[in-house]
Amino acid sequence: MNRQILQLASAYMSVIIGGGFASGQEVLQFFTHFGLWGVAGTLVAGLLFAFLGMQVARIGTQLRAHSHKVVLNAIFGERLGSIIDLALIFFLFGVGVAMLAGTGSLFREHFGLPLIVGGLFMTVLVSLTLCLNVQRIVDLISAVTPLLLCLVIVLVIYALFRSDASIESLNTLAAAQHDRAAPNWFLGGVLYASFNIAVGFPLLAVLSGASSNLRNTTYGGVLGGLGLGVLILLLNVGLFANLDQIQGAEMPTVLLAKHLSPWLGWLMMISLCCMIYSTAVGMFFAFSARFADPETPKFRIIGTVSAFVGLGLSFAGFTTLVGTVYPLLGYLGIALILGVAWYWWKNRQAA
Repeated sequence: MNRQILQLASAYMSVIIGGGFASGQEVLQFFTHFGLWGVAGTLVAGLLFAFLGMQVARIGTQLRAHSHKVVLNAIFGERLGSIIDLALIFFLFGVGVAMLAGTGSLFREHFGLPLIVGGLFMTVLVSLTLCLNVQRIVDLISAVTPLLLCLVIVLVIYALFRSDASIESLNTLAAAQHDRAAPNWFLGGVLYASFNIAVGFPLLAVLSGASSNLRNTTYGGVLGGLGLGVLILLLNVGLFANLDQIQGAEMPTVLLAKHLSPWLGWLMMISLCCMIYSTAVGMFFAFSARFADPETPKFRIIGTVSAFVGLGLSFAGFTTLVGTVYPLLGYLGIALILGVAWYWWKNRQAA
């Protein structure tokens, strides 16, 4: 397969497979807590990822976009595009805050340390990175993602063989959960895809805009979307099979990994920390870049201040933030889905 297709697909997957996905908390709230119907929800999300990845990549290439704002303005017009851009940046900050909260939860749950320790550790790392060349983050994501994919596959296989609970009892347990991120499985799949495409939209548009090969970017977007769908499905099945064992865990994937083997648990924690780090840097970078050019003193000040403000807000808790900020970002993402679909239909008819 063409290398450019694989690179774009990998980048699309990497920016979305952040700390929330790697922890298992996102999949738990958006899919697993709907029981068997959650599987149908993962299929809805996977199909949307494939369609949106294809269309955003195509639009970015056709417009030779150097910024996601170019694509937003083309879809919504300059005035509405600017409004959506501002809302998108605001919610990306919220995702960054959730990543800081996730680090605090990880350190507390698995090292017995206060929330402030993990949160402060990640905040300092993010602040220092924003003062440097962010290109290093891309290298980190590329190195960590294959490890995470292998770990998810191992966890799912282990979870299926380890589980001794009946499907009926697991369904009953799922029905008793109250921290679902959506009213039903279908909307859960739509919201999950929509808030994630909102997060992945800027990078996908710019990377596609850097290429003139429409075929490669189209296939790259589709392949990345389908890959995301498969990953979500696998992780959802693994979590559902052991739902009785992960009640109350803020990092269910790490808990399952530690049950399998202590060293695998450590690998999962290291991988999770790296994904949280890369996602947090990406989110605070996007937020800061909205107000100042990167690698300028103003940018560094805004980045540092926003990260420490995010640290204060992170004490709302990781699970709470995932269940509130992410669905709200999902509703914004629905506007992106509708806009992309309308742009596709309009240009399809014109052709």
